[in-house]
Amino acid sequence: MFSIEQFKQQYEVEQTTFSVGNHRLKLFVPRKIDAFINPDDLFNNFPLWSKIWEATAVLASHISTIKVNSAHRFLEIGAGMGVAGLSCAGMGHAITITEYNEDALNFARANAILNNMEPDIVAKLDWNQPMVQGQFDYIIGSEVVFKETDFPGLYFLFQKYLKPDGKIILAEGMRKTSLKFIQEMEKHYQIRMKKQTIGPKEKAVSVVLMEMKEK
Repeated sequence: MFSIEQFKQQYEVEQTTFSVGNHRLKLFVPRKIDAFINPDDLFNNFPLWSKIWEATAVLASHISTIKVNSAHRFLEIGAGMGVAGLSCAGMGHAITITEYNEDALNFARANAILNNMEPDIVAKLDWNQPMVQGQFDYIIGSEVVFKETDFPGLYFLFQKYLKPDGKIILAEGMRKTSLKFIQEMEKHYQIRMKKQTIGPKEKAVSVVLMEMKEK
């Protein structure tokens, strides 16, 4: 059983908040990220999960426009600390929040408890050997498309977990890999894209929101 007391003993944390419309989350975030960084392998193991990304805010905002249907199930992939998925749950949607990194999983479970949710809505998911059961009406994710080597694994997940009439919703920063991912997925899916800019003008970040359905 997950213990919030053990979590606080294991990590140096601070609290922040994340809001989408009238929905507000309390969040544990790392006070420092030094402990999660391997100086010999910065690129592959940098703790990207430890940041609340602008794309996550765009994704959560979009989910807030989806009418709650108790029969519909959501799957979040690459959830990091669980920000978008917990927002989704707070809006009343049924969701399974998944991540692979053990530290990120601990933060996501602690954040579930912090918001009076059950920690077992968070599950470990290895994209190469996925063990989560069932299929989903929505697969959601933010900033999951960083490496082209992940494209086959993502496509496999989509094929395995998306219901035939389901929808994939991803929010990604404007990067070369994001554009290559779109080009690759257009072979299999109808994709609607919307570019959004978030943040103050001098630090604005461009995010592309994708809605994908099987052709």
